[in-house]
Amino acid sequence: MKYPKEYLDEIKTRLKVSNVVSRSVTLKKRGKEFVGLSPFKNEKTPSFTVNDDKGFYHCFSTSEHGNIFDFVMKTQNFKFGEAVKYLANLAGMRPYTFSQEDQIRENKWKNYSSLYSDYVSFYHEEILKNQEANVAREYLKLRKLNSQDVKRFKIGYIKKNSNFYDKIKDKYDDKFLKECGLFFYDEKRKNFIERFRERIIFPINSLTGYPIGFGGRVIQKNSKLAKYINSPETEFFKKGNNLYNLDKARKLSNSLNEIFLVEGYMDVIGMVKNGIENCVANLGTALTNKQIIILNQFFDEIIICFDSDESGYKAAYRAAENLIKELKPEKQITFLFLPEGEDPDSYVNENGKEMFLEYFSKNKISIHEFIFRYYKKQTTNSPSSLAIFEKNLRKVAKNIDDEFIKKYVLEYFLENISELTPHSSYKNKNFSFKHTKSLKSTQKYFIETKSFSQIELKEFSFLYLILNNLDLMKKNISMIENVKLFSQENEIIFEEILNKLKLESNLVKEHLNIDEQLFDKILRFSPIKHILKNKNNEEEILKLLDEIIKDLKNYELELRIQDLESKFSKDFSETTFNEIKELKKSQKFN
Repeated sequence: MKYPKEYLDEIKTRLKVSNVVSRSVTLKKRGKEFVGLSPFKNEKTPSFTVNDDKGFYHCFSTSEHGNIFDFVMKTQNFKFGEAVKYLANLAGMRPYTFSQEDQIRENKWKNYSSLYSDYVSFYHEEILKNQEANVAREYLKLRKLNSQDVKRFKIGYIKKNSNFYDKIKDKYDDKFLKECGLFFYDEKRKNFIERFRERIIFPINSLTGYPIGFGGRVIQKNSKLAKYINSPETEFFKKGNNLYNLDKARKLSNSLNEIFLVEGYMDVIGMVKNGIENCVANLGTALTNKQIIILNQFFDEIIICFDSDESGYKAAYRAAENLIKELKPEKQITFLFLPEGEDPDSYVNENGKEMFLEYFSKNKISIHEFIFRYYKKQTTNSPSSLAIFEKNLRKVAKNIDDEFIKKYVLEYFLENISELTPHSSYKNKNFSFKHTKSLKSTQKYFIETKSFSQIELKEFSFLYLILNNLDLMKKNISMIENVKLFSQENEIIFEEILNKLKLESNLVKEHLNIDEQLFDKILRFSPIKHILKNKNNEEEILKLLDEIIKDLKNYELELRIQDLESKFSKDFSETTFNEIKELKKSQKFN
């Protein structure tokens, strides 16, 4: 059996050729293309080019040419099926299995795709040519859309008494038509009713450009119908997995790094017709992680531009609190709030592209800044309110997956909180130190501490806990005996302590053969000593010890992962890849 064309197309859509090739070839940007040394022969002058716009690579020295499937097959000696599995995994897609269920699903998709394409064409023609669609055309004129805009987005209109069902009823069975999402079935009258009747419809396409759903807007002023509705979820359409206009906007990712994420279909259309084509909409539902993951495959910065009213602001916050968890150092999520009463469509139509982009550059705020402002709005100056404020922000930071992002977001939160509580802040200009020598001593200590790596300081804490709790360590020696330290001096000290713990029943510090300077260094620079002042019982000490051991183990795992990733970038071994995955699982578990 062959892989379905749309499955292969989606893999190619999700993966730029340069992203796949750069895993084994060092590429440099040159205009619209990338160049590098040929992977097919030894050469000193680059003759190998990659063009993401056209979706191919070409080697001028060997005449090798093809797409991502060809490249993986030729460079890794994969068969086509192996290349598909490898690239599908890289694209974050489920593996395709050939079963009877898959064949049934494939046939259903062909019917679904054919029906939706016919539906789009039929009602697009209606809005362009049918006299009864005048009301829809007038409405679109009021929204400043011309016929070219209508054609560009394949906008359609469904009148109250449409006859589309009569045209297709003999082509598809009733069960399929009940499930396809385009009709309601009236059980009493035993007939099909148009879901989007009396509405303008906006086709929602898959990444590869096939229509899979619709948004519908009622245009009658006094209508009792909901203003907007979307297609119901079907086997081929999941609202949380799709974005309006992404099939077109993704093609700009080779020349633009950012994408505007707005709330409505008309916002997208208004921006595009004014020259801002890198925009998508989230189909009127809460923003999902899946949608952000998809956008991150193409763009480095996502600008969330929701309506400036209260509901838009709350929707933006819900999105921010959810999405900051997944933030990566190389990716950005920012927010833009337009002047009160404006939405992207109205603002860009009134002011044009240049003013919109200028407003964006001056008023965008980062995701962590937006979260801080959101909580700050709900805070009074009372101690309890400020305590809740700090607690909420610490909780947000704690939930961030990436350790680097977590660190800097927490620092940002705490630094800004300190400005709200000047009496407890060292930044207060009226605050004075009585003991100048103490300040100098602190500065010297800080400078000396900076000379140690983070892992050395972590090891100092580990050793400090052991040295100050030798009896407790004796009873829990199994907890520490397999811990690995990374700096040579600390490792020697640890071995000495461990050996003596195993041999002596009542070990004291004086029995340890440790250089006094090394001993002093641990006691002086261990960060844990500041926390330990408030930790007196054995349970708390063992809990601290366990946290440090987990950090040391994660550091060891990180070093191993880096080695394997370096190896994988050269050999693309599935065994290596699986080992990396297992190690990353262990990291998360720790």
